[in-house]
Amino acid sequence: MESTGNGGEDHPIDGTALLKTAALASVPADRLPALLARVQTDLGPRIDEYRRRYERIEAAPDRETFLVEPDHWEDVGARLDLADRERDAVARAHETAVERWGATTDRRAEFETALEIRSAVVIGVDGIEE
Repeated sequence: MESTGNGGEDHPIDGTALLKTAALASVPADRLPALLARVQTDLGPRIDEYRRRYERIEAAPDRETFLVEPDHWEDVGARLDLADRERDAVARAHETAVERWGATTDRRAEFETALEIRSAVVIGVDGIEE
């Protein structure tokens, strides 16, 4: 996972996806890593639920990626008390990470189509047993 530089907390969004998201997000770029780390802290312990409930489209050594219902980020945002802009920025970062991964694995068109009707969630798995 990528280090955020905020007290050693981590999140699973790579640097390029983070930069792209920061350029498009409605939150200051320097706040995005902390938001992503906060979301990772919430999602990490829930990974077994994601494995049971959602389609997993990637299982890498450091992260797992899932396709979820379109309103998924509204629930996460409410649970973590995120402002709408913060929630949207986090969702965009996860989606951008999936698009980038799709481009590197020749699955970009497949993921772009999936993201038209679903949302993406990337959960870091360092130290989490499957």
